[in-house]
Amino acid sequence: MALKVAVQMDHINSIRIGGDTTFALCLEAQKRGHTLYHYTPDRLSMRDGVVSARVEELNVRDKEGDHFTLGEPVSRDLSGMDVVLLRQDPPFDMNYITTTHILERIHPKTLVVNDPAWVRNSPEKIFVTEYPDLMPETLITKDPVEIAAFRKEFGDIILKPLYGNGGAGVFHLADGDRNLTSLLEMFGQMFREPFIAQRYLKDVRAGDKRIILIDGEPVGAINRVPSETDARSNMHVGGRAEKTGLTARELEICARIGPALKERGFILVGIDVIGDYMTEINVTSPTGIREVKRFGGADIAALFWDAVEAKRS
Repeated sequence: MALKVAVQMDHINSIRIGGDTTFALCLEAQKRGHTLYHYTPDRLSMRDGVVSARVEELNVRDKEGDHFTLGEPVSRDLSGMDVVLLRQDPPFDMNYITTTHILERIHPKTLVVNDPAWVRNSPEKIFVTEYPDLMPETLITKDPVEIAAFRKEFGDIILKPLYGNGGAGVFHLADGDRNLTSLLEMFGQMFREPFIAQRYLKDVRAGDKRIILIDGEPVGAINRVPSETDARSNMHVGGRAEKTGLTARELEICARIGPALKERGFILVGIDVIGDYMTEINVTSPTGIREVKRFGGADIAALFWDAVEAKRS
């Protein structure tokens, strides 16, 4: 089954292919004979109800520094595509939300992955709050009095922006740290939205596990261990990837959330688990599949396209 696949992503010349999930999905799609088209979100248009993009035919190869070739840009009606991959990185801002509104006009006749309406309605740090018993104590607010009370209750806390990504703006405030007031002032100037305060989980020093689910089922995981000088485990800020499996608790978490993921059309999801607690459900542009395969785990790109092709058959 040869599919026409448009990939909405940050420009392919900006990615680091060694750990890029979108690139891995493109490699597997090309291997299966699918035709790839590349475009960035700023090239998405809607006129009189017709959704189009200025796309370039894309060929990829797993060679650092020479990983892609693009054809000439041509405006194409995206309803003529079989699949659109919604893969640009957050921030999850009004620009991102607008792209979901536009792509919703062509889904599901053209299969948009993940489902744009549910991506819009399931922000990663809010979706997880539907499962309060699976996550650490969490407060979402801009009220400094509430945050101060939360900090007094738990001592060590994490403070982060509600719609941040990649570990940006994540702070660990240890008990006795005198920077809370200053930090809240800075956050208030930077963000219009509420912030998140969360009980600090000491288990993060042993790793923040990224678990990948395809169509609601867990298919692989990678452990991300923070450096000695950082509270964050994200690999692009110095976290170290380790081979790992899934514990009974993690399988329980996956079983609990799996039906909702499937119901909402989330084919590819990455959840973050620290110790016994889930901290995020990543549905916008989840990553980690190349690391899973590198450590001998499943070929998740192949499992992804198996699922997509089944929905297109």
